[in-house]
Amino acid sequence: MNIQLDEGKLSKIKADAILLHVFQDEAHFDEHGIEIDKALDGYLSELIDDGEITGKSGEINLLHAMGRIPTERIVLVGHGHTADLTLDIFRANCAEVARFLRRKKVKHVTSTPYSNQDVGFSHADAIEAITEGTLLGLYKFLKRKGNRDNDSSEDEDDDFNTLTLVHDWTDKEGETRIEAQKGITKGTIIAESTMLARDLINEPGNHLTPTDMAAAAQTSADNSALKCNVLEQPEMESLGMGALLGVARGSHQPPKFIILTYKGDPDSDQTICFLGKGITFDTGGISLKPAANMGAMKGDMGGGAAVIGALTAIGKLEPKINVTGIVAATENMPGGNATKPGDVLTAMNGKTIEVENTDAEGRLVLADALSYAQTKNYSPLIDVATLTGAARVALGTVCSAIMGNDQSLIDEVISAGDRVGEIYWQLPLFEDYKEQIKSQTADIKNTGGAPAGAITAGKFLEEFAEKTPWAHLDIAATSMSSQDKGIRVKGATGVAVRTLTNFALNRADN
Repeated sequence: MNIQLDEGKLSKIKADAILLHVFQDEAHFDEHGIEIDKALDGYLSELIDDGEITGKSGEINLLHAMGRIPTERIVLVGHGHTADLTLDIFRANCAEVARFLRRKKVKHVTSTPYSNQDVGFSHADAIEAITEGTLLGLYKFLKRKGNRDNDSSEDEDDDFNTLTLVHDWTDKEGETRIEAQKGITKGTIIAESTMLARDLINEPGNHLTPTDMAAAAQTSADNSALKCNVLEQPEMESLGMGALLGVARGSHQPPKFIILTYKGDPDSDQTICFLGKGITFDTGGISLKPAANMGAMKGDMGGGAAVIGALTAIGKLEPKINVTGIVAATENMPGGNATKPGDVLTAMNGKTIEVENTDAEGRLVLADALSYAQTKNYSPLIDVATLTGAARVALGTVCSAIMGNDQSLIDEVISAGDRVGEIYWQLPLFEDYKEQIKSQTADIKNTGGAPAGAITAGKFLEEFAEKTPWAHLDIAATSMSSQDKGIRVKGATGVAVRTLTNFALNRADN
């Protein structure tokens, strides 16, 4: 996808279609829409007066110019009232209209960054949102399609592939072409990093083993300002990572402890740490899951994918901050050597864990990841995991769960998510919940039963975060989407990549 800038009058530039933004306010268009309306002798205004175009958020209309301007088709996307417009709504509507244009076999579109100053964001913000929305809305996972020629709808040559944003980049608001180009660059990097996470999650388990996941992290490092280090099983054993290795015991695939490092501020001794659950396939182990829908468990490494995606974005944007990403990657398989219910494992920090249910494995690998981060004095710690079905029961698929031991950090993460349209709802970690994970035979057990399942999982992780500022994101319900809606497409969403990236950028700015 090529997103580019141009100057001049929108009505004079040849393309397959013009995309206009329309609103429910008295001023339905910005100056670019007014220009096109005049070129069409007020035709757009007539349709608005007749109620055929309302400007409601998400409404899409296709018109034909009938030879009155060089571009034959005009597409109008509604954004509602400017007073209610947010970057998230704008981004989502751009994603919806991008898919609409692809269905219409449009390849080259001209549009504008939308320049009505009544909204609370700049041209650069709008361009970043258009870029993200367009790229994420058009995402498709075709890597494992054997013969695309049989389905022309999946032929990449027919895709919407060029978006030209037209504006006077030295206008009275002081926006410059350089700032606009920065918006495209930033939006592209963040969208592509999110799509990297989606690709990893969408990969079948036989094509994304822990070894493959480590290779993907190394590729990201090779193409950005990151360093990648992968600890192998002997190193994990020497460090005492008994919880992670206990999960890995049933698999023939070797586990990988992936460490991505970005050093953007060498003068600082503080390093933020993002930690991701990297279960590349989860059968449940000896506590075997039902066969129905088990194929979806190829995506149980969604947290690890989000960490790799976020570090990739950070490594390309190069903010002045230090960030380390850790992914504890393994399969969770049944087998003669697999950990059994009732077994006791010893984590890296010396705490013993009774494994009551081998399907509560994500918290085990994160226990060692958090313990490792403690030894490096990383702070704050933010872990991301497709951890519990209980989070879906509690919150549905609208938002992810967040909890932790530091309220200011939690608020900061929620704010970073709000900015990019990824919503989090805080769950409590009251001390009384610890009663559910007390063990008679070990320091702690790995499940507290059905009541408050998402919270007791977080309470388990809190034991390994200890006093370091820490937040836990449970993305089990939001990592996959069942439909195309806004920037989400059916399949992996890449949720948390943009939250973590924005969190790091905000920290760097402050």
